[in-house]
Amino acid sequence: MSFTLAIVGRPNVGKSTLFNRLVGKRLALVDDTPGVTRDRREGTAELGDMTFTVIDTAGFEDAGGDVLPARMRRQTEAAIEGADVCLFLVDARAGLTPLDEEIGRILRKGETPVILAANKCEGKAAEAGRMEAFRLGMGEPLGISAEHGEGTSDLYQALLPFDAAAREILEDAFDAEDADIEGADTEDADSLEDDPTKPLRLAVVGRPNAGKSTLINELIGEDRMLTGPEAGITRDAISVDWTAEGRAIKLWDTAGLRRRSRVTEKLEKLSVADTLRAVDFAEVVVLLIDATQPFEKQDLHIADTVVEEGRALVLAVSKWDLVEDRGAALREIDQRIDELLPQVKGVEVVPISSLTGQGLDKLVPAALRAYKRWTTRIPTSAMNRWLEMAVGRHPPPAVQGRRIRLRYMTQAKARPPTFVVFSQRAEKLPDSYTRYLVNSLRERFKLDGAPIRLIMRKGDNPYAEQRKRRGTSQKAKMKKRSSSKPAKMPRSD
Repeated sequence: MSFTLAIVGRPNVGKSTLFNRLVGKRLALVDDTPGVTRDRREGTAELGDMTFTVIDTAGFEDAGGDVLPARMRRQTEAAIEGADVCLFLVDARAGLTPLDEEIGRILRKGETPVILAANKCEGKAAEAGRMEAFRLGMGEPLGISAEHGEGTSDLYQALLPFDAAAREILEDAFDAEDADIEGADTEDADSLEDDPTKPLRLAVVGRPNAGKSTLINELIGEDRMLTGPEAGITRDAISVDWTAEGRAIKLWDTAGLRRRSRVTEKLEKLSVADTLRAVDFAEVVVLLIDATQPFEKQDLHIADTVVEEGRALVLAVSKWDLVEDRGAALREIDQRIDELLPQVKGVEVVPISSLTGQGLDKLVPAALRAYKRWTTRIPTSAMNRWLEMAVGRHPPPAVQGRRIRLRYMTQAKARPPTFVVFSQRAEKLPDSYTRYLVNSLRERFKLDGAPIRLIMRKGDNPYAEQRKRRGTSQKAKMKKRSSSKPAKMPRSD
């Protein structure tokens, strides 16, 4: 990675569209409504032979105090300070506005270099707006079209000096590192090798205003996510690279999930779809529930969605500092989990408080334990010994007067643990007996809280082909015997 580019501008000028164009994916939500983007989002951009980090920011608004637009503006200002270069985007179709001029004055006062670009420049109608941008005093504006991909070659030329400077810094750093390695012994050199372990993908989900963004800010130790008392602040699923417990983690903050009947606006539907994609991408999902209102219907629906996707689940009970009798509350939560979430019986519950920091140090270890159970592989011999014991303890019921025989069992895959049981009459086995097998399997191999898939499959009879050949040969012999007998002569009186 060479340098960092922050895309800034007033709302609805096409920043997220350009961000998606540069990263080559539809990562950021795009809609005609102004102010869709609220949190800053980072991505890896590729432009020609150039690779760099690009940051999509919230629309810059003239607001102060602690209102939501002011907090969004502070997030954008933090992105500008951390960037190597800013791309100031204006709308060539709408022309220059007073807010554009105000943003220009702020950027000129800062130390971060600025490239001016006029978006929506497809066609001649936008030429006047592009020429008007000269008034900002930032040189000749680039004419681009984020939606149609026009003007990217001009943007490439404008970014070349920053790429060259970043490469020179990297080369100097590599030269210094090589010198250190040459002077070190073998043991030190081996310790400089990169850890090949991939980061754990961890998503935090829950109802709106459950405190997901606040939790992530407390975990990583910085105000990375936009927070506040308003419900539904987070719209995009935002990822953050983080390290905890010696493990690299990609942490996802997601939009709150409301009941489907209440989701009517297009923008909220896009946010919900983005959250579901984050759940599908994750390996471990932390479901944040309110300790003062635990296990509402929507909490159960979200948990069921996570289990159906086959993801490892951890329950984080927030606002634990407001609970008076914590022992009784924890016992009640465990009891309700057994009643309402039997498909993940034994799931870990971590009481936390983002306000006081209580329990936050236990959340990541719980997620790592859930991940370990989620990736468990069980030897086939051990499974079949357990199957024999489970069937001996509680045999399958007889269906239509015939006993169902479970012949063999194997693990098809992990992530989540998926097992296949072979039986001649697999389709006749009642669901109640399948649940018995899952609960016994969970208890025997310590798969508490992991979503388990148990597939009943009709096994092929190993003697079927042999019997078929035997029957065919017997019929052939009988036919040959009947044809070889002499014909009976008629009797003469």
